[in-house]
Amino acid sequence: MSNSSLLDRFTALDSAAVSDALDQLGLPSGVGGIRPLWGPAAVVGFAVTVGLEPRTDGPAGAHIATTAVESSDDQSVIVVDNQGRTDVSCWGGILSLGAAQRGVRGVVADGVCRDVAEARELGFPVFSRGSIPVTARGRLRQRSTGEPVSVAGLTVEQGDVLVADETGLVVVPRDRAEEVAEIATAIVARERAIADEVRAGASLSQTMHDARLAGEKEPVR
Repeated sequence: MSNSSLLDRFTALDSAAVSDALDQLGLPSGVGGIRPLWGPAAVVGFAVTVGLEPRTDGPAGAHIATTAVESSDDQSVIVVDNQGRTDVSCWGGILSLGAAQRGVRGVVADGVCRDVAEARELGFPVFSRGSIPVTARGRLRQRSTGEPVSVAGLTVEQGDVLVADETGLVVVPRDRAEEVAEIATAIVARERAIADEVRAGASLSQTMHDARLAGEKEPVR
């Protein structure tokens, strides 16, 4: 399956369906607390990872995340590991502009961001723990890019599939992505069938069984 086709399959899903599929496979099933900073937003893409750490004395270098933006494309979601810090921004307006110009699908940050209005004007999805005006300059430096990072306890590797929406964040290991997409698609179909029955007047107790939701054959009554 091509990368574009794979992302199309995940774009048709939400974080809850993907979480249920990950659960069935015994994989980490996602986290909450990382939310869109503006409007109802959803983002699906391949992870481009950035690890940050506190700035120490030394010569100034490129601003955080710039190299990740420059290595990204229209299938990318930039993932920033700032270890959950909420006292300093780890993403801002010029980064949003540069990423948007490259077609990047969004950013997911384990930390807080600033320049929310600029991201909204660009239509650029920003997911984080919140917002703060405090600059990263002189406070943070880039530890790594393209290496495994952690977001709210979830390990994210370069190229993993990310699905983030108003419900939460799920991370799909790249080598399991097709399997997860297939299971999640089946879960969505089952839940839609149940919803159709409820709309038609069936009771929840008649239609909503854990075995059915899990795709198991229900016992004959």
